[in-house]
Amino acid sequence: MARTKEQTLAWLRTIQGELSTATIKRLDATLPWYGDMPPGRRSAVGLVAQAGIKSFIQWYDDPTTTTWIAADVFGSAPRELLRSVSLQQTLQLIRVVVEVVEDRVTVSDPSLREAMLLYSREIAFAAADVYARAAEARGLWDARLEALVVDSILSGEYDDELPSRIAALGWHGHGEVSVLVGTTPRILDVDQLRRTARHLDADVLIGVQGKRLVLVIGRSQPAAELEAEETESPSGSSHLTFLEIAARLEPGFGPGHLVLGHEVSSLVDASRSAKAALAGFAVARAWRNAPRPMLADDLLPERALAGDPLARSTLVNRVYRPLQDQSPELMATLWCYLDNGRSLEATARELFVHPNTVRYRLKRVTQVIGWDATGAREALILQSALILGSMHDHDGAPRR
Repeated sequence: MARTKEQTLAWLRTIQGELSTATIKRLDATLPWYGDMPPGRRSAVGLVAQAGIKSFIQWYDDPTTTTWIAADVFGSAPRELLRSVSLQQTLQLIRVVVEVVEDRVTVSDPSLREAMLLYSREIAFAAADVYARAAEARGLWDARLEALVVDSILSGEYDDELPSRIAALGWHGHGEVSVLVGTTPRILDVDQLRRTARHLDADVLIGVQGKRLVLVIGRSQPAAELEAEETESPSGSSHLTFLEIAARLEPGFGPGHLVLGHEVSSLVDASRSAKAALAGFAVARAWRNAPRPMLADDLLPERALAGDPLARSTLVNRVYRPLQDQSPELMATLWCYLDNGRSLEATARELFVHPNTVRYRLKRVTQVIGWDATGAREALILQSALILGSMHDHDGAPRR
């Protein structure tokens, strides 16, 4: 004998407690993650399931309240439940509740099957909406936190909270870090930059400062593991350098110059790489045929002329001092070679040596400092270093 809607509602309210108990038992029997939860969170999940059953009865009484009642189901759970229960687990929870209610209710009253299907659809959409809003809020928070961390790195103003902020962002970098500075594209695809970095076994922190886009790049694999992989690899190929990683990330930047700071040992020291990259980016237009990307250390002469103290000290300490400590002959040969327009014969005549001797000494210069004086660009770097070094020695000399 068919029931009226009022009789069906009265019957559903009568068996509500029975349905809740059966649902908890089914959750414990079918979902392993539910049994592994702490008691407090299991209780919260149980509250959501009970609220879902109660909400179905109220919705069946008045289907026009679908949106509000479905949202109230998740309103009964504590906020931390959204962080401990994934969307996939929530949908599994909904499936179990629907199955329990369907098994018990539709057997006695088949007319409720369609109502149950409609309600389960609405509740699934409500769950997706709750998680989408939570993800959006977390995304906005992460973006603000990431911008704060990048600003701290650029300014060099560290505090005790910086490591915890970096950990909250899920930073997977290990060991060396380098900072890449370029222009912001018209449409910035942050997700594409992160995907490209992950494929290169790297991690990035992204900061947008108006027309300037800053990436803090770190390796997502410890150096020990990288060395082990290189040893085991039959080809013996090494991991990508930071310049190669920057070249792969280059399409994500806007038009203009792209400058990579030098490597530093850890994220805490990234401000030194950032200062070099920013200083290089400011004067990159002075290099007419500059590559993209370029190293900040390749812009040392321009940076020194612009008054960058880091560039001045780098030129003196990496070029002038090592040559001064190594051999006076190398220093004199390099000075003479650069002053004579990089002419081997003119240098040999001035020094009263054979041109092959000049070649040998220039080769030794390259071995000592790492720059080749026979190249036009590197000759500019070396000449700037010699000028700055001699000025530094003159300023530091005792006056009579």
